[in-house]
Amino acid sequence: MSFGQWLALITLVACLLLLWSLREAIMLLFAAVVLAMALCTLVGAVQRRLAINRPMALLLSLLAIAVVLAVGTTAIVPPFVAQFSELVQKLPEAWQELLSLLHQGLESISRMLYGRSDGGLSWLQNLGGSVRTSPAIASGVGNWTFRLVGLVGNVGTVLLKTLFVVAVALMVAAQPTAYREALLLLVPSFYRRRARQVLLQCGEALSAWMGGVLISSLCVGTLAAIGLSLLGVRLVAANAVLAGVLNIIPNVGPTLSTLFPMSVALLESPWKALAVLALYVVVQNLESYLITPSVMHHQLRLLPGLTLSAQFLFTVLFGPLGLVLALPLAVCLQVILREIVIHDILDRWKAKPKPAILQRLSEAIES
Repeated sequence: MSFGQWLALITLVACLLLLWSLREAIMLLFAAVVLAMALCTLVGAVQRRLAINRPMALLLSLLAIAVVLAVGTTAIVPPFVAQFSELVQKLPEAWQELLSLLHQGLESISRMLYGRSDGGLSWLQNLGGSVRTSPAIASGVGNWTFRLVGLVGNVGTVLLKTLFVVAVALMVAAQPTAYREALLLLVPSFYRRRARQVLLQCGEALSAWMGGVLISSLCVGTLAAIGLSLLGVRLVAANAVLAGVLNIIPNVGPTLSTLFPMSVALLESPWKALAVLALYVVVQNLESYLITPSVMHHQLRLLPGLTLSAQFLFTVLFGPLGLVLALPLAVCLQVILREIVIHDILDRWKAKPKPAILQRLSEAIES
């Protein structure tokens, strides 16, 4: 390699290392872009319905969002906070109840197999009993739960990052075309028209995904609230809000949302906990096979394996923020891979023609 090639390679490695060191800031910028796409979708709908200019449509959209947030803050947040605090306090008690049921089940199995409760499964009984009576485990579960709730860390840092994301999103939503054209200046001139088409497709896919997820989460939260009310489970508001919010995170979110109402139901009756589990299985199947296909028929569909792989990969690379943004990242990456890597590169890749003597030799071998 020549000196110029070595210099180019060193520059490329340095740029990659710089991007890796700035990965958190890049993820925050991507979060701002996702929020800006949501605003642009709402602004576009208002602009088409009312036939007004973009600044006025943006102002009306922001006013509508402020009203919705104010109503939600006054009507939903206070009962949710109160019920969620009670829910967190009940988790250690539910854990104790689960261990007690496990101990009883082990005793029953031991009686059936050995005719006495201290048979060959006594080591499992002792394990369950020791865990059940250990106050350190209960306090550990409670402390772990409170640490899970407090993952946000430093409140000031979180507020600063949130303000940064919101500010960038508002600026991009105000002039999306100008920012898109500025980004296209980084692309070689011969490919800018095609890159503009790819960016527009990414924006359409993100808009469709966000609209579908919003409707799906509202349906899941409503169905969970109705089902829990019919089953007589306490803390309906907190569990319904958690079911709707955690539905945004596929695979992981629905599983976490099931644990909280099952813990509350377990304190009343084991059968009620099983009924809650059955309810959430039904709700998630309705969401997967009826609600999502109905509201996302124009959306870029993601394969379940790709979704799970994206969640794992982006969580390892970018932490909790990567888990939250795994789906929009996967949506954009699938569009980019399909349009650029497959259509523009692989579909146009032609093999070099064989020399005449190799062609004749190949035909002779085949004959």
